Amino acid sequence: MYGETVEIPCNIGDTKVEDIAITQWKYDKEPTVRGELLSKNKGDEVVITATDKFKGRVSLGANLSLLLSDAKLTDQHTFICMVVVKTIYEHSVKLVIQKSPEAPLITEKAEALEIGKRTKLGTCVAKNASPAANIIWLKNNKPLLSDGNRILINDTVVKQPETELLNALSTLHYSAEKEDTGAQFSCKAEHPKANNLVSPPETFTITYSTENIVLQVLPTESPAEGNDITLKCVADGNPPPSSFNFDLKGDVVKVENANTYTIINASRNNSGEYKCSLIDDPSMEATKNITVSFLDVKLNLNNTVIRRAGDSLNLTLDIDSSAKPTVSWTKGGVKMNKEPKNTKLAYSDAGLYELVVTMGTLRREASFHLIVQGAPVIRNLLKLHDKDGQRKVLICEAEGSPKPAVSWNINGTLIDEKSFDNGTITHKIAVVPSANLSVTCTVSNNFGIDTRVINVSSLFEDVRVDKRDPSEDDDQTKLVVGVVVGLLVAAVVIGVAYWMYMKKSKQGSWKTGEKENGSSEEEKKLEEKVEENSQKADV
Repeated sequence: MYGETVEIPCNIGDTKVEDIAITQWKYDKEPTVRGELLSKNKGDEVVITATDKFKGRVSLGANLSLLLSDAKLTDQHTFICMVVVKTIYEHSVKLVIQKSPEAPLITEKAEALEIGKRTKLGTCVAKNASPAANIIWLKNNKPLLSDGNRILINDTVVKQPETELLNALSTLHYSAEKEDTGAQFSCKAEHPKANNLVSPPETFTITYSTENIVLQVLPTESPAEGNDITLKCVADGNPPPSSFNFDLKGDVVKVENANTYTIINASRNNSGEYKCSLIDDPSMEATKNITVSFLDVKLNLNNTVIRRAGDSLNLTLDIDSSAKPTVSWTKGGVKMNKEPKNTKLAYSDAGLYELVVTMGTLRREASFHLIVQGAPVIRNLLKLHDKDGQRKVLICEAEGSPKPAVSWNINGTLIDEKSFDNGTITHKIAVVPSANLSVTCTVSNNFGIDTRVINVSSLFEDVRVDKRDPSEDDDQTKLVVGVVVGLLVAAVVIGVAYWMYMKKSKQGSWKTGEKENGSSEEEKKLEEKVEENSQKADV
């Protein structure tokens, strides 16, 4: 191997070294000239006779072999070992020096590869070898073979004059395809004294003209009125085109060093057909239809709406949109199942109504506050016990708007007045009646007045104005019990009388038939009377 110490053997066969009288090493310097290297007589020291490139590099080894240090390609000669025993023997050895190449590298690399055009991709160099390396080109680790058309490979070997080492060079001419984008090219050096010598992979820009062009709309969802719309022209050429023409519904705008055009604050009038094309090739064109979505909502009511109780709301909602929207209503923050279409307003209909209309990314809102006015009406007048049982609590519940004023015809202590909500007011007072009273609750506002009376006894009992007095119920109960007891007593008396009569009738059976017939009729009447009284008693 190159650079190492070579041991060149002297084949003396079965001859013993101590039997050899003279040993000499020579080499074929020229076809007819031999150069001296060293000699040794039996019992003497080795004498170095080399005077040229081998001077200082040769020595005698064991078994009379020749040691040559720092082997070079220029050392490739035939060496002769001559020994003298009883006769002269010569043994020749041809020396071959080998060296593995350095790792291969790709040089003279192309800046880009054009599709369909054979271009010099680069030159792979494997330096300082002996013998010369064999170079194989790889694409994605698969060998490339010359076909004389898309792939052309030229191999050369150059000898270095000073060292006589060999440099292997391989040049690849390659016609790229679009699929070669991102492909890795490398080269491998094959040599009997080395394995796995592969150059670092290289990628190349693959250039090709534009074949397809696309017009994109950003954002990708349906453009909405009031938003910006960006038109983007995308071409598949490499390098991609840097300038475009944008056709904006008939108005052509030239854009250089960019591939986008933005429509600011788009409106429904921007709906239509848009185009983009290459400046240097207008026939390469892309088209896109754009529909700008819009949503208009009109409510016929003002922010504050005042109506009389019993009137209609007369709400009209007009929606103009590019697609079907979603409509939702809330009253006081609570979702409603349908649109407010009150044909006969009540005080409970008063409140804040809010409308939300959505369509895609568009959202419209509207609201109105409904006030229902009218003359007050007392809905309930109650009397209850106080907690301590010492007072009577009177409750007057009324509806009306504006808020009615509440007054009583007696003096009392105000316990509570609930907040006026949706046209409803509740007024509570406490009184201590010393006798039965007729108490009047009066409610009034600008639209009218209403009065209601409740009887309040000195007894603290809970009664609604539309119920009977419990004392009357007690008297009726007593009357019913008295009637039932009286009927039972009458039935018992009549039964006893009947029994006594029957007893006497048996004793006086001697009387005439007329008397018997008369007794029989009286007996029948008495039985009917008893039965009637018995049924009354059951009732």
